[in-house]
Amino acid sequence: MKLKTSITVITGCLVIFLFLMLPVFLSMEKTKDDIESKFKGSEFSLIDVNNEVITESSFEGPLTAIFFGFTNCPDICPMTLNNLDLVINNLDEKKKSKLKIFFVSIDPERDTPEIIKEYLNSFDNKMYGITGDPKKIFLMSQSWGVMSEKIFTGDGEYLINHSSSIILLKDGKYINRISHHATYDDIYKNINKYL
Repeated sequence: MKLKTSITVITGCLVIFLFLMLPVFLSMEKTKDDIESKFKGSEFSLIDVNNEVITESSFEGPLTAIFFGFTNCPDICPMTLNNLDLVINNLDEKKKSKLKIFFVSIDPERDTPEIIKEYLNSFDNKMYGITGDPKKIFLMSQSWGVMSEKIFTGDGEYLINHSSSIILLKDGKYINRISHHATYDDIYKNINKYL
């Protein structure tokens, strides 16, 4: 009898806890959705690796993945781009044709179109490189919720600490964000489900 009473009390406590905490969880999810809904991008005019003008209309299409990084990045950037390259390799031809990947340099002072072109040529599949005026890059990255800051080393060189998620757009509109901590499998599943 005591066991049955204890189970009833514990069950009752759990129901009350869930009843009280549900609004909190829903509020947290709503806050996240509200923040992400502000990531709408902005109008911009920058250049690609062929010195051609590129604008926000380039992000339109069935599925676009945008990654902000820099060519001197020691680990996260090449690892993420490599994972995106592998995703393309493992998609069927029809899905491949629906996916565009953009690499936007947050280090335009060093990342010229020529340097980005050479950097992206080390991957198997086509990725579009974007660079240009530092102020325009900064404003564009902020419009997608990407933060960055230069970290200077003792010898006057610098690295850039930056947001490293992959931003997914459908018809130019934000639909999801993939963490840079995501494994290849997670990245593949996230991209594949939108194609």
